[in-house]
Amino acid sequence: RANAVAAIRTLHEVGVKQVVMLTGDNRRTAEAIAREVGIDAVYADLKPEDKSRLIREFAAGKTVVAMIGDGVNDAAALAEATVGVAMGAAGTDVALETADVVLMADDLEKFVYAMRLAKRNQRVVQQNLALSVVVILVLVTGAVLGKFTLPVAVIGHELSEFIVIASGLRMLRS
Repeated sequence: RANAVAAIRTLHEVGVKQVVMLTGDNRRTAEAIAREVGIDAVYADLKPEDKSRLIREFAAGKTVVAMIGDGVNDAAALAEATVGVAMGAAGTDVALETADVVLMADDLEKFVYAMRLAKRNQRVVQQNLALSVVVILVLVTGAVLGKFTLPVAVIGHELSEFIVIASGLRMLRS
């Protein structure tokens, strides 16, 4: 893909530990492409069941594994991955149906964008959960110790929900 070099470089920058190519193509071709675009490891001459087995092995170590594919030969591996990503424009029906995520353009940088968005949203959700727990602990403790009346605790809780909702709206920003 035309933007593979930039996408793989960005994946490394955002913390992806290893970018691996699983292909049915011959080893020499695969290794040449891998060197050109910055792929860390290459597994070539693979059948579909070999790809699935390798994905299972990668995931066995409690590693989050994302598999990006577009063909019939990728469908089983997409299903085995923690997150299966199909390339929509060129993807086969079986790959599109099997994947967890479908990128509607054949643009690897869209995967990088989706990954960044997911990480940002995960941070916002974790912050909101932490805020909610702190507010509930303060309100319950205050109510049990007699520092807050029940109506004050309820109003405090309702107000904190508005703050969490407003904080959650940060996820809408690009």
